[in-house]
Amino acid sequence: MPASSYSELRLAPLFSAYLKRYVTVDLLLPPSYAHSRRRYPLLLVNDGQDLGRLRFKATLNRLVRRQQIQELVVAAVHAGDRIQEYGLSGHADYLRRGARARQYAAFISKELLPVLDDTFRLDLESAINGVAGCSLGGLSALDLAWQFPQWFRCVGVFSGSLWWRSRPYGPSFDETRHRLAHQMVRHSPQRPGLRFWFQAGTLDETADRNSNGVIDSIDDTLDLISELVRKGYRPFHDIAYCEVQNGKHHPQTWARALPCLLRWGWGLTKTNCC
Repeated sequence: MPASSYSELRLAPLFSAYLKRYVTVDLLLPPSYAHSRRRYPLLLVNDGQDLGRLRFKATLNRLVRRQQIQELVVAAVHAGDRIQEYGLSGHADYLRRGARARQYAAFISKELLPVLDDTFRLDLESAINGVAGCSLGGLSALDLAWQFPQWFRCVGVFSGSLWWRSRPYGPSFDETRHRLAHQMVRHSPQRPGLRFWFQAGTLDETADRNSNGVIDSIDDTLDLISELVRKGYRPFHDIAYCEVQNGKHHPQTWARALPCLLRWGWGLTKTNCC
């Protein structure tokens, strides 16, 4: 009988010439994969070692059984040095964190995607291929989608580290000039067809650097959405925002929000958010 749930597969560790290390990648293959010839959309996930804590497989199985989402292949890339490999390509922060983000992007685009394309039946031209991540992995996901819109047409950012900045907080810090993700969007061309899903929790943190009564993680997310709107992306069409009440900077909260992302990106009926 055909499989009724997602199957798990771990690739043989890939040696990356760009990262100078072996990379572990887990695959979740949809129920119909073994007995069909079709090609499937891809969702690439950063911090793949946390797939279990995010309840990824169980959530996919539930949504597919309920016919709420279409089937897709998930490739979960285990993290190495997150502080250096996750970030924005060519834009390390003021402490030089993220200095190897460009190499991570090269690994994804020049090493991993060709292997996945050669090994599995993927549709790398699908308009619903995506990339997602949490915290620093979410910042990296945004970077990958922005750098490679030809492959990643939608991006999911859970509690993204959108505070990434070129100066420390203090009297000289200027929100309009020193947040690097916001500057990346502001000073580069629009990527036509790209879609964005953001999640933030009301208890992600307690910091409120501008004393406006809104925690910084939500402020940074909403301000980035504003930059995208100014760039020409449309709220409720190209952009979705999921704010989790009492949500924390933790996989339990991100697991709660995961069905929202999956229904938004791969739903069989149109939905904008949670």
